[in-house]
Amino acid sequence: MQIREVEQSAGLPAKTIRYYEEIGLVRPDRRDNGYRDYSTEDVHRLRFLQRARGLGFSIEDCRALLSLYGETERESADVRAIAEAHLEEIDRKIRELKSMRQTLAHLVQACHGDARPDCPILDDLAGIGGGT
Repeated sequence: MQIREVEQSAGLPAKTIRYYEEIGLVRPDRRDNGYRDYSTEDVHRLRFLQRARGLGFSIEDCRALLSLYGETERESADVRAIAEAHLEEIDRKIRELKSMRQTLAHLVQACHGDARPDCPILDDLAGIGGGT
């Protein structure tokens, strides 16, 4: 399969497909003319990567998950450990975002939003004034 077909089948742009090849996540064969020749298995791996990346897994996590997926002797505990670690990271980011939201909401509430030049939002960003 040529890259145009793979783009449509996997739902990924050619640039991403080439990047995944460059970092060794997919390894298409090469034809005599040098063109890449993607297999059905390559397309399956690319779809796997698209889904995993869509869930926010890092490239290294994707590499580990692909390795485990291809291993018939794998233990689901290994897969679960990767997923749990990622879930903890998502929870950490959610807490961080909530804190950022709370701070910004407080600053917006403190700003009069009128014609006066004083602005607690800018003061806080500059590290002056009462802040939060």
